[in-house]
Amino acid sequence: MKKIIAVILAALMLTTVLVGCGASGKTLDDIKSAGKLVVATSPDFPPFEGLTDGGEVEGIEIDVLKVVCEKLGVELDIQTMDFDSVLLGIGAGKYDLGASGISVTPSREKNVLFTDPYCLAAQAIVVAEGSPIASKADLTGKTVSVQTGTTAEEYCMGEGYTVSAFAANNDAQMAMVQGKVDAWVIDDLTAAAMVEAYNASHDDKLVILSEAMTTEPYAFAFSKGSEELVAEVNKIINEMIDDGTIESIFVKFNAPYTSAK
Repeated sequence: MKKIIAVILAALMLTTVLVGCGASGKTLDDIKSAGKLVVATSPDFPPFEGLTDGGEVEGIEIDVLKVVCEKLGVELDIQTMDFDSVLLGIGAGKYDLGASGISVTPSREKNVLFTDPYCLAAQAIVVAEGSPIASKADLTGKTVSVQTGTTAEEYCMGEGYTVSAFAANNDAQMAMVQGKVDAWVIDDLTAAAMVEAYNASHDDKLVILSEAMTTEPYAFAFSKGSEELVAEVNKIINEMIDDGTIESIFVKFNAPYTSAK
């Protein structure tokens, strides 16, 4: 009898776990009933996400999601946090969508569900003007700074570089400026925006190397179990790619656009 009871209890526990795993997913009806799409983002990644002087979140992905929400008939609800908390929050079902210049990787696909990519981006290598580092090959034996939880961190560690990771890109940049690391690896469009802003107000200049570290697709992340909702968002994203809407948003933010199609 005890064995039978134990088997029954184990089955009940397994059922609970399986139900719990699927509970984090959202349907289109869930979003429409709530009247909003709750988006998790780290607003230190211009031109994709940044803060205005008034503290409002703006950027390429924000404008894309405004169109998505308009098509879905819901409001855009933005929640800000460190980058490494974005995917954790999505995986746990705390937020509906993650948008933070998120690259699609096999390891991330194990924990979250991605939309179709809306653009291609590259990882740029940034150094101080006059640095002996002129190419990716020159990074051997060097120390690089990255943002925690990014593909830049994953890739650089995989290449065997000595990596210093920071919660914010501003801190990763400052580590290089202060000579604590030899180079800074960051997505190319964000590198362009941050380097331009830095060089405009400092005598010591930063340089983006012509050789990229990697090329990778960007997409939005949802909780597992949100397949119906992702399918609907995919329709909107692909329409925006085909009719030129996404490209026009990149132009608005003075950023070059490379389609993922």
